[in-house]
Amino acid sequence: MITLASGLSYIDLLFQDLPRVIATVVVHGPGGVTLVDPGPSSTLPVLRRELERAGIAVADVTSLLLTHIHLDHAGASGTLVRENPRLRVYVHQNGAPHLVDPSRLLASATRLYGDAMDRLWGECRPVPADAIVVLAGGERITASGRELDVAYTPGHASHHVSYFSGDSGIAFVGDTAGIRLTPGGFVLPPTPPPDIDLDAWRDSLSRIDAWGAGTLFLTHFGPSAPVGPHLRELGDHLELTRRLVAESLAQDGADETREQWFIGEIRRALRRRMTDADAHSYEVAGRNDLNWRGLARYLRKLTPSRGSR
Repeated sequence: MITLASGLSYIDLLFQDLPRVIATVVVHGPGGVTLVDPGPSSTLPVLRRELERAGIAVADVTSLLLTHIHLDHAGASGTLVRENPRLRVYVHQNGAPHLVDPSRLLASATRLYGDAMDRLWGECRPVPADAIVVLAGGERITASGRELDVAYTPGHASHHVSYFSGDSGIAFVGDTAGIRLTPGGFVLPPTPPPDIDLDAWRDSLSRIDAWGAGTLFLTHFGPSAPVGPHLRELGDHLELTRRLVAESLAQDGADETREQWFIGEIRRALRRRMTDADAHSYEVAGRNDLNWRGLARYLRKLTPSRGSR
């Protein structure tokens, strides 16, 4: 585990055997242990191993705080509750029904990932309804003896919340503040289907900025500071990717061709800033084909005739 602040650490889950792709935050104190975004079931062996090295068993974990229910953040939740029935799972009200019955979540993910589902994510068990604590945003909760403010931060997902630890100055922002796998690296907006909303996303960035945090913690990957420049860069790159998708939709041809053009543009932007290996890790953390599909869907909802075949 890597220390963030007193009572706050994080674990690199080594997703797909790659470093710095998915992180889980560990909040530990006299009130027990809390995990923020436990990750997918496919990385549970690494999570268990790293907790054990710190003298923590799954039985010591009292709560899971989910930023949202996507499988790379929350897929292990049901498995962990099955192993430790006293766990309480905090999740936004829009996501809670899909933890209790994940059939629609899994069907949607299968459309995106196909036969790679098990290799990427592992099992996704239901979470019992009585284990869930529903959030709307605006709450102040206590996790392992630490007070955290909760904000509703949609844009990437309609069921996204973020958490702010005022005493440490760290905001745990899931995917709302984007993907930055290396310190000072490119901030990539993850924009997969089905519910990207850029207006809501910009409002969420303002809500996070208003906390006055000293550090953002990204599930992909780790702490990022200073906060203001990070959020501005993400805003700039949201506009960049929106513009590129809009340009692709104005082109003649099939969606497959438009998608490949977008992927090429983003790939070039990444490779101007980093090594090929780091660029590959970005594409594992936030696949650019899915980023195109999410933004294309959003833009077509705004203008139904845009980029039709």
